[in-house]
This record gives sequence, structure tokens and C-alpha cells, in this order.
Amino acid sequence: MYQSILEKVGNTPLIHMQEEELSHVNLYAKMEGFNPTGSVKDRSAAYILEELLRSGRINRDTVIIESSSGNFGVALSSYCKSYGLRFWCVVDPNITPENEMIIRELSENLIKVTEPDHSGGYLLSRIATVQQVLQTMPNCYWINQYANPLNAEAYYHSLGREICDEVESVDYLFMGVSSGGTITGTSLMVKERFPEARVVAVDMCGSVIFGGAPRKRYIPGIGSSMVPGILQYARYDDVILVDEKETIEHCHRLLGRHYMYVGGSSGSVYAAVRKFIAGRRFEGKPNIVMVFPDRGERYASTIYNPDWCAMIQDQVHALNIG
Repeated sequence: MYQSILEKVGNTPLIHMQEEELSHVNLYAKMEGFNPTGSVKDRSAAYILEELLRSGRINRDTVIIESSSGNFGVALSSYCKSYGLRFWCVVDPNITPENEMIIRELSENLIKVTEPDHSGGYLLSRIATVQQVLQTMPNCYWINQYANPLNAEAYYHSLGREICDEVESVDYLFMGVSSGGTITGTSLMVKERFPEARVVAVDMCGSVIFGGAPRKRYIPGIGSSMVPGILQYARYDDVILVDEKETIEHCHRLLGRHYMYVGGSSGSVYAAVRKFIAGRRFEGKPNIVMVFPDRGERYASTIYNPDWCAMIQDQVHALNIG
């Protein structure tokens, strides 16, 4: 028995997916939406706050601040409240209404930036707002998921270890990239245990993480307007880009074929795997692990809304032919 749902972090289900056209591989999905607040970010929020309190770097009077496109803000707002900590979250217009509602309910302050940065996204604008608050607010601590080594440590000790313990051998690991901490910590553990494993980073068209041209993006949780500092420590072998039309299609495919109601970054990872496998021959039957970061309920007004999907597909089509 648990005293709080927030104690139930990790040990998420690993699903062996059966799909006829992919029968020449063993395909596994790590379902991170089963964490307490609904995403992989529970792991880092719980770990970082516990370490900061244990080491004395923050105290009960510290204001915690972070920039988030949604999931990390939801997780931090929940764990901060459970610790009695004040939390300020800086978000942008791409946050889903569902995530915004939860953060407003659980945090002390939600600040929404409205001016896009030079890449058409909002990340740099959010960070600039965080830095303004830091200059004026005493005893304020920026979590900074983009550069904080505790972020990678959280996934090294939890998600990475779980995957390695659950799969006999990992031949390929596919993970979406945004703030960079998840793939950094997880890849370090997987490479340590399975040196021959190939780690494939999945990014969104319009993201600049791997040198792509910046453009406006609509689906939060994957891609970035800057290269996260923490990513320099990640161990990845390949990068696959997907566009938002592919993401939407594969989210619906996962729901219709596998009963998996997941978020945009999960659909992006699944799309990348199918691109990678198409027409490829393997020696033996490799084990391919996908990390699905969150669940789909908080995308009901976007990815699972036909009107919104039609608008995004028109936008992506215009960008692709422009």
C-alpha cells in the first residue's frame, strides 16, 4: 500500500508489440504514461527535488522555477506541492489546455509567454523569462532540465536500468529528444550494459537540436529551439526526423491497432521506427525498444481532435512545399 500516488514512480509496463509487417523484429514499448502524473518526467521531477533537498541546495522557502512545454511542469507542480515547495512554471501557447489546467491548479504561479523566439518556437522566450525572475526573486532555484546533470542521473538510475533489466539484450533503442536529459541518462546506462546497442535519437522537423533549419512547430514535448547542453553527454548513433503529419498519423495508428492512447512524442518515435525498419534486412531478429513518454488524454484537444489535425496537416503541407 502507498501513502500517495506520487510514491509509485517507475516500474512502468514494457509491452511486446505484435505487428505483422514488423514480424522480423521484436518490438517493445516502454509505457511511461503509467507514471503517477502521466509521463516519463515523474522520474526526473521526483529524483531532482529529493536530491536538492537532501543536499541542502534548496529549502522549504525556496521558490522553484522551470520552463516547460507541459509534462515536466505537471510533474514538478505535483512533487513540489507534495514537498510543500513553491513552484513557478513558465509555459507557452503550445501547451495543451489539459496540462495548463493541472499546472495552474497545483503551482503557485503560471507565466505564459506569448512572443515567439527567432526560430518560431517559444523555448528561448521562456528561458529569458526564467532569467528575469531569477534576477528579481531571492532564494529562487531554476531546475534547468536542459543542463542540470541531475536530470540525466534520474534516467540513468531508473529508466535506463529498468530497460536493461527487462530486455535480454537491447539491439536498438529509439527515444525522442527535447530537453535532452532522458536520452542522455538512458543511453549511458544502455551502452554500459549493452555496448553494441544502437541508440536512435528522434527529432521533429523544425527543431534545431541536430542542425535542422528552424520552423514553427505545434506539438509539444519533442524538438527544441536550441541544442540542450546536457545532450553533449548522450551516446546516440543515429538521428531520424519526423514531421507533425507523421506524428499524428502514427498516434492514431497506435490507438487503432494497439489500443495505446499516447502523446505526440510517442507517435513520433513509432513513426521513426517504422521508417528505420522499412526495407531493411537484419541478421537474426533484433530487439528494438521504444520509449513512449506519455499518454494521450492531455492531447484530446489537439492530436485527437480532427479539426486541429486538419489545420496542422495543412500547415505542414504548406511548409513542405514552400
